[in-house]
Amino acid sequence: MHHLWLNIPTALTVSTGELLSKIGTSSLGHLTARARCIPDMHSHRPVIAIAGLACETSTFTPSPTLAPFFHPKRDMEIIENYPFIQPGSPLGDAATWRGALIGHALPGGIVTRDAYEELAAEIISRLKAIVEEEGGVDGLWYDIHGAMVVEGMDDAEFDLLRRIRTVIGAETIVSASMDLHGNVSRDLAHQLDLVTCYRMAPHEDTLDTKERAARNLVKVFSTTTKRPVKAWIPLPILLPGEQTSTRIEPAKHIYAAVPEVEARDGVLDAAIWVGYAWADEARNRAVVLVTGWDEPACRKGAEDLARLFWAARTDFAFVAPTGTLDDCLDAAVKAGISERPFFVSDSGDNPTAGGSGDVTWGLTKLLARPEFKNPSGPKVIYASVPGPKAIAKAIEAGIGSTVTVTVGAEVDHVHAGPVTLTGRVHSIKHGDKHARVEVVIQVGSVFACLTELRKPYHKEHDFLDLDLRPRDADIVVVKIGYLEPELYNMAKGWMLALSPGGVDQDLARLPYHRVKRPLWLLDKRFDEPVLKAEIIPSSNTPLDG
Repeated sequence: MHHLWLNIPTALTVSTGELLSKIGTSSLGHLTARARCIPDMHSHRPVIAIAGLACETSTFTPSPTLAPFFHPKRDMEIIENYPFIQPGSPLGDAATWRGALIGHALPGGIVTRDAYEELAAEIISRLKAIVEEEGGVDGLWYDIHGAMVVEGMDDAEFDLLRRIRTVIGAETIVSASMDLHGNVSRDLAHQLDLVTCYRMAPHEDTLDTKERAARNLVKVFSTTTKRPVKAWIPLPILLPGEQTSTRIEPAKHIYAAVPEVEARDGVLDAAIWVGYAWADEARNRAVVLVTGWDEPACRKGAEDLARLFWAARTDFAFVAPTGTLDDCLDAAVKAGISERPFFVSDSGDNPTAGGSGDVTWGLTKLLARPEFKNPSGPKVIYASVPGPKAIAKAIEAGIGSTVTVTVGAEVDHVHAGPVTLTGRVHSIKHGDKHARVEVVIQVGSVFACLTELRKPYHKEHDFLDLDLRPRDADIVVVKIGYLEPELYNMAKGWMLALSPGGVDQDLARLPYHRVKRPLWLLDKRFDEPVLKAEIIPSSNTPLDG
């Protein structure tokens, strides 16, 4: 496909809304071969397809990720999912947006090869149809996470994009949006033209990041005559997510520097990935990547950020006080009124980091504590453990009934076996997106949330919907790492339990075999890395080395 780029002066690099008002929506875009058949060349808007698969995958979690877990969206479902590209919005009117397929799975274990092949094949089929209908596509928004691991495959995001390129061509401009816990290999950087990632952990800027990826793509079509430059630096750093929260230093000042680099002349976007600690893959490490049109500016921006990150490597610490689960529960029991509700993060089995969610170790330890044996003891909420058979039994018995059920360890039985509990059915809820069905069983003063399928508990309504009031509880134990915003804001006290599981925060306890060593934090002594940016060629240029 031969592209004829529309030459618009760099001085017009303004906001999308201003740009549209200055030059008109119909003038945007670079012209593909199909546009030569259109009498009015200025009537062409760029055609941008949307595709991608996202799953943060722990190779230490035994639960498989299957195709339905991605909850695929297709065609107009994708456009409707993102308000910033809908008709009537500046970006929506700046291009013709065509949804192929996107799928976002809850983090978990390795994606089965069958699941990947099924979804990848549908993406390719749908893109072929779009290319045929439109006579080609000018751009692709690659909507991914960046830490997906597929059975028998390395670097799944690169493999998927390589397949996509066989349909859309090497000349098509591809812009990716990613999680900062993703991975950008040299191969993936080669296949991409633009890439950006979250700048906040917790990820309160998810939609902002996706919009930025789309906006950058439109901006390239409207303000330049040449392909972007990509300055890429891998860093030998691998840190657990709970040591890299942007709420605290040093991540706070490191990520604050990203928009400052982005604002430099000749730079379009700057990004830092801290990597994903729980996948045993060679690509897993931190990366800095700066894109733009001025090669020296992009090089310097990438090197400045990389040096800032490397210099701070010894300063990273956990986002909250840590200890064993017993340490955390001891502190919670002793906490005064001003420190309640006291939150405890049962971090090793966090389903939003890739844990299976059915490790029973935490609940077993909790139920063994004498302080919680009596219903009049400190009120404790525990979320959660899957148990489909227990759910069915509780529903049959009904609210207010006493049941004996066994839950957990159906998938991950490495760290603990199933737990049997006898208690009163407190509440039942049907129809949750993740859990499907939820049941709360009260055992002593512990209110244990059981689910049909694993579920993260991040919002206050997750509890209120189950007739639980976390603000009135003494202790809330949640399978999570750093607390999501609503929980963080209600917590008066908080500790992070270094509990076992597929996303164990103590990386030294995990059996790594394939990551490239040395890596800080796993290794403490090695030569200083050469933090020099490599300019990655465009996708239409062979990648050497």
